[in-house]
Amino acid sequence: MRRTIVSVLVLLMLVALIVPAGAMAQKKVAFTVWTKEGEAEGVLQEIIAITQEYSKSHPGITIEVVNYGVEDLRQNYQSAAFAGTGPDLLWTVSDHAGPFVAMKLIKSVDQVFPAGYMDKFVKPGVEAVEMGGKVWGVPISVGNHLMLLYNKKLIKTAPKDTDELIKVGKELTKDLDKDGKPDQYGLVYNLNEPFWLAPWLGGFGGWPLDGTKPTLNTPAMVDCLQFLHDLKFVHKIVPMEADYNAADSLFKEGKAAMIINGDWSLGAYQGDDVKKNVDLGVARIPKVTKTGKWPSPMTSGIYLMFPEYLEGDKLNAVKEFVDYLVSDEIQLRFLKRFKRLPSTASALKSPLVTEDPILKGSSDQMVVGKPMPTVPEMRAAWDAIRPNQEAVMAGKMSAKDAAKAMQEAAEKAIREMTK
Repeated sequence: MRRTIVSVLVLLMLVALIVPAGAMAQKKVAFTVWTKEGEAEGVLQEIIAITQEYSKSHPGITIEVVNYGVEDLRQNYQSAAFAGTGPDLLWTVSDHAGPFVAMKLIKSVDQVFPAGYMDKFVKPGVEAVEMGGKVWGVPISVGNHLMLLYNKKLIKTAPKDTDELIKVGKELTKDLDKDGKPDQYGLVYNLNEPFWLAPWLGGFGGWPLDGTKPTLNTPAMVDCLQFLHDLKFVHKIVPMEADYNAADSLFKEGKAAMIINGDWSLGAYQGDDVKKNVDLGVARIPKVTKTGKWPSPMTSGIYLMFPEYLEGDKLNAVKEFVDYLVSDEIQLRFLKRFKRLPSTASALKSPLVTEDPILKGSSDQMVVGKPMPTVPEMRAAWDAIRPNQEAVMAGKMSAKDAAKAMQEAAEKAIREMTK
């Protein structure tokens, strides 16, 4: 018996010497990726191409890609995961981390990768999926943030602070046809949307939530609301009415010197049909003079999340694939094609970013942003802010009363959520 055991050990040693390194470890593994990416911009097709290339270079690995809309992905995954089935990797938005963590449907990153793995990613990308002291997704791109876009045909350089913003905004708001109404504005943006209020709130030293508690009735919110009110009614550098489409159209037509808009709009403002009116510049939203703070737009990104039930060979295979997706090679591939900012600090230092004034401006704004809270209480905060912000911007409510009403509405909604 002992001789037999020794013979087997010798045979195994000989096989290890003869068989190429890694060959014994190669196993056939098939796994499925669910992604929220669609076909419209070609992102889904690019993901499929990457998985096919990966499979060719990794014999035995087969990857299926399935696309769902954002909400369908969340709902379908929740149903599938409770049954212990579903995808082996999620390619989705930061918003999904909150409900998935609450329902214990995903693994934390430290259950998959060694300590220190997340150190290579930019801070806003990590913070957006950080809850309970753990990180719940690996960022593949970051952004979705607001910034100051300006038309260099009308203004050569962006204002550095809010005093300068108001000064040049007054100079650039003009009644060109002398009918008593401005035809050109210094600044345009979506006046009544809370997402556009958030950067200024950060600049005045506030934020909608402290963890899960609303922090809306604060001096920072009062100052923020008063500032936005005064841009319209005192300084008169923004239109009396402007939703997203109105602001977007005014800027594209060359009728606004500056617009606050998101990184998703960069491509549209560089199209041939717009270039005749707009020579695009990108900068940070001007520093708040009163506080000396940079406005902090909400940031989010696209994340790779690991199902809680993922184990064994599939977990190892998915882990290696994720590590490949966040390599500089793939990060810069998405940057070149889709203008999405990479999530790693090393890729952000690439000349593709630093030597492109548009992407450099976007990157500079992103790194001073703050991650959008993923907790359910953020929904209550948004719903509380909106009607009161609208009332201030309509001149029907004071900033102080609006902040108080926001807080009360948010607290009430959260109490109802947690009954």
